[in-house]
Amino acid sequence: MKHLFVGLFVLLVALSIVAWAIRPRPAGEGKIPLVWVSDDNPARREQIELFNQLHPRYHLRLDPSNTGMQKVIVQSIGGVGPDIFDCYTGFQLSAYVKSGIAWDVTDELANAGIDPRADVWAAVHPIIFYEGRVYGFPTNASVNAIWFHKDIFEAEGIPFPTGPMTWDEFLPLARRLTVRDARGRPERFGLMFDWWNWPHFLVMWGARVYTPDGTRCVLDRPEACAAIQFMQDLIYKHKVAPRPVEEAAIATAGGWGSGTITFFGARKSAMALGGRWWLCTIRKYEGLRLGAFECPHGPLRRFRGYGRSSLINRNSPRREAALAFLKYMAAKPYNDLINHQADALAPVKRYCYTPEYLRDPEFPAEDYNAVWRDVMNHGIPDEVSPFVNGNVVGRIINKQLDLVKNNQKTGAQAMADAARRINEEIAKTLDRDPTLRRRYDALTAKGGGTRRRQ
Repeated sequence: MKHLFVGLFVLLVALSIVAWAIRPRPAGEGKIPLVWVSDDNPARREQIELFNQLHPRYHLRLDPSNTGMQKVIVQSIGGVGPDIFDCYTGFQLSAYVKSGIAWDVTDELANAGIDPRADVWAAVHPIIFYEGRVYGFPTNASVNAIWFHKDIFEAEGIPFPTGPMTWDEFLPLARRLTVRDARGRPERFGLMFDWWNWPHFLVMWGARVYTPDGTRCVLDRPEACAAIQFMQDLIYKHKVAPRPVEEAAIATAGGWGSGTITFFGARKSAMALGGRWWLCTIRKYEGLRLGAFECPHGPLRRFRGYGRSSLINRNSPRREAALAFLKYMAAKPYNDLINHQADALAPVKRYCYTPEYLRDPEFPAEDYNAVWRDVMNHGIPDEVSPFVNGNVVGRIINKQLDLVKNNQKTGAQAMADAARRINEEIAKTLDRDPTLRRRYDALTAKGGGTRRRQ
C-alpha cells in the first residue's frame, strides 16, 4: 500500500509538471505590467490594445472597479494602487496632488519634447496643471454643441441650422419642433439637456462660481441667478424641454430606458445639448441621420470646456514605465484613434486639423466634425477653489438644482442658498487647515477682504 501511494504521488507530480509546461502563457508574461484605473467604456479596450501593440515591452490592462477618488488615494498611499489613474476635475487633481500620490511629470514630459500648455486644448488645462506644474496628460477634450435629427427638420420644412445664434433666436425653432397631442401630452420635445451641464449655461452668462482668487463663492450674483433661471425657463416658461414627470412618463411609455442620449436616440427630442462623445452610443442606433451646430449662446459666446486626464501614481514602482503611456497619449496614433472612436476630441489640438478628422471614411455621414473642433476654441475650463472640497460643493449645488428643476425654487433662491452653504464650507475648511488659513488670509488682505464685491 505504501508503494502504491508513493507511486500515485510521483504520477501526480509528473502530471502537474506536464500541465504546467503546456499551460497557456498568460497575457503579458515576461513584460512589465501596468494597471490603468479608468471607466469601462468599450473604447478603452481598443486604446489599450493599440498601446500594447506599439509598446511590446509593456502589458497594460484596465481596472474599472476602483475608479472612486478615495479608493485611488487610499490604495496608492498603501502601496497597492494602480500605476495610472484618471482625473475628471480640477478639484480631483488638487486632491491627488495634496495627498502625495500624483507624480509631477513636468520635467519628464519636457525632456520628451512634449509641451502640454501649447499642445493641448486650454479647456482641459485645469485637469493636468496644478500651481504651474504638470501632473498628467489629457485623454480627451470636449465642449458641448447641439445635436439635431436631419429628417425631423426636413419633415418640418426647416433648413439645417448653421453658425452662431443667441438663445432668443433659437427658442422659436425649439417651440416649433415641440409636439404635443390633443390632451397636451408631449410626443416630441424641441430640446433636451442634462442638468449637470449647469456650468455650460453659467459661463455664457458671464457668471463665476468663485471670486478669481477662490476665496468666496459668488453664485448668488445676478449673472449666475439668470443662467440657472434660464434653465428652468426652458422647461416651465418656454416649454421646449421636459419636466421631470414628463421624462419619467416618456421612459415608462417607451420602454427603452431613460437619459438624454437615449431619449434623443429614440427621437423623443428633435435637438439635444451634448458632446461629440455621444457618438460612442449614438452610432449603435440604426437609421439616424444627424447633424450638429454650435450651441446658442447667452450674453457671451463661450461654453464650458471639460475632459479627462490620466495621472501617474508617484508611489508606483513602475512609474518610469508608466511614462510611456502619457507619451503615447501625446502622439499621433492615440489621437487619431480618439477622433476615429469619437471619444470626444483628441487632446492634442493639431490632430483635429486633419482631413481624416473632418471626414472619417468609415463614417461618411458624419459631416459635422468641424463643429466640435471649432467650438473648442470658445471653451472655458471649470473653476476650482483650493479652500473647499469640490465634492462637497458639487453636492450642495446639485441639491439646489434639483429644486430648480422641479420648480420648487427660483434660480435666484437656489443660487443664494448654494452660495451661503459653500461659503460656510470654506469657513469650516479654513478652521481645520492652518496652512490654508494663512494662504487665505494673505489673499484676502491683498484683495481687500472677502466681503468686498469683486
